[in-house]
Amino acid sequence: MDSDLEKRQRSPSLRSVTREQLEASQTLGISPPTCGSRYERWAKNIKGLEARGIEPVSLEERLKNTSSTPFRLMLTWFSMGMAINNIVTGSLGTLVMKLSFADAALCVIFGTLLGGVGVGYMSTWGPRSGNRTLIVSRYFMGYYPSKVCCILNVLTNLGTGMMSATVGGQLLSKLSGGVVSVIVGIVLVALVSWAMATFGMKIFQFYERYAWFPQLLIFCVLTGSAGPQFDFHSPSIGSIEQINAKRLTYFSLCLSIPLSWIPVSADYQVYYSPEIRRWKVWTVTTIGVSFSIAITLLLGAGLGSGVAVSSKWASLYDGTPGSLLMAGYDRLGPLGKLCAFINVLTIVSNNAPSSYSTGLNFQMLGEMWLRVPRPVFTTVSTLIYASCAIGGRNSLYEIFGNLMPLIGYWVIIWFTIVVEQDVLFTRGKGYDWTVWNNWRALPLGVAAGTAFLIGWVGAIVGMNQAYYTGPVSRAIPGGCDLGLWLGLGFTALVFPPFRMLELKLIGR
Repeated sequence: MDSDLEKRQRSPSLRSVTREQLEASQTLGISPPTCGSRYERWAKNIKGLEARGIEPVSLEERLKNTSSTPFRLMLTWFSMGMAINNIVTGSLGTLVMKLSFADAALCVIFGTLLGGVGVGYMSTWGPRSGNRTLIVSRYFMGYYPSKVCCILNVLTNLGTGMMSATVGGQLLSKLSGGVVSVIVGIVLVALVSWAMATFGMKIFQFYERYAWFPQLLIFCVLTGSAGPQFDFHSPSIGSIEQINAKRLTYFSLCLSIPLSWIPVSADYQVYYSPEIRRWKVWTVTTIGVSFSIAITLLLGAGLGSGVAVSSKWASLYDGTPGSLLMAGYDRLGPLGKLCAFINVLTIVSNNAPSSYSTGLNFQMLGEMWLRVPRPVFTTVSTLIYASCAIGGRNSLYEIFGNLMPLIGYWVIIWFTIVVEQDVLFTRGKGYDWTVWNNWRALPLGVAAGTAFLIGWVGAIVGMNQAYYTGPVSRAIPGGCDLGLWLGLGFTALVFPPFRMLELKLIGR
């Protein structure tokens, strides 16, 4: 009988793979590359369609490093972060929590800066390795525990996609005077995002490189139109304990916005050359993420403050984010409607990258999933988040307030493990990026998995959400949400000793 190796050599999907590659794959216990699959051969005939899945990007396929590369990186992140749906989160501070504009603005500035530093750090692994973020995570968390993070990130991206589509649908409905229903608006936003995510990296990197300019221009118009109605003088409402609790809760919420980008941050950098200095990638990414998100959150805080002091805005506001934004454009008439329409288009800048990464995260779950082309998962995920958006279109503020902290909990726990593993245990030793799919050569992940679970214990005992309040949060006057910080603290304390023990007993 023919050997398994000979059968695989004759397989049409592997004709371009050498005997040495196949033998190496069998030795390492991983599947050989499938560069000749039917989908990839078909995709190569369509200009601009990215056929690649989660396989590392080789040096030959990378973009040349030029003096303008850092600037292009910064503009890409500037476009992705300047999304209209962030205005919803910004308005929660003044509209729902009743904080003063000054308190909300301080939380926004320092929260986005801190989160942006994390995004900048994680994005450096793209050019350095040619691997996607949660593939790089295998070198820190281990092969199997990292799959849990893939599942969590799929849920994260579905949640953020749902919120973006809902905001876009509400705006389109307001613009049309109700002729276009919110449901139809949601479907339109989801379809445009799906198209860009399906074609992949080249098209949306080109789009993001220029989309920031009309976004920034429109936000300047919005500031000029709505700024006179912002309330800069009213104090925060509540006792000292309640105000302090709301400040920390809102700060954590603002931090969670950039944190949600960390598990996908390297995905969009894999085509850049490793020759670009790591500090440059870190710096320009931090600037692009922090500034863009801060702009939208500050606008949201200003719009939220105006509802309480402007009777005209109060009459226009019907409890939906779409009506809040239209109130800001009210003085501009038809020009305001045009600006709001451009805002809908910019939602794609935020939504398409998340949809793209969702397809990659599905492929990271195992060999069976890897055989399915990425656009299939992109399509399925789009259908899911669009359906959820339609179902939750009337409860967007509640969804934002409950979902964003949950995203922050798991990301901060995972990110703490990543940083500690890199700084304390792997610094200076280098990484073998060829073993990205070989579980035998990667950390076993017992220490990381245990620390991850303990971190969740910290998040649960400190959380303060509508559906659950932890004992630590209950014990603090004002009911402050400490889930983010206790999750970080528990993880940071237990992972190093667990990892030292794992290395001593297992050796990897």
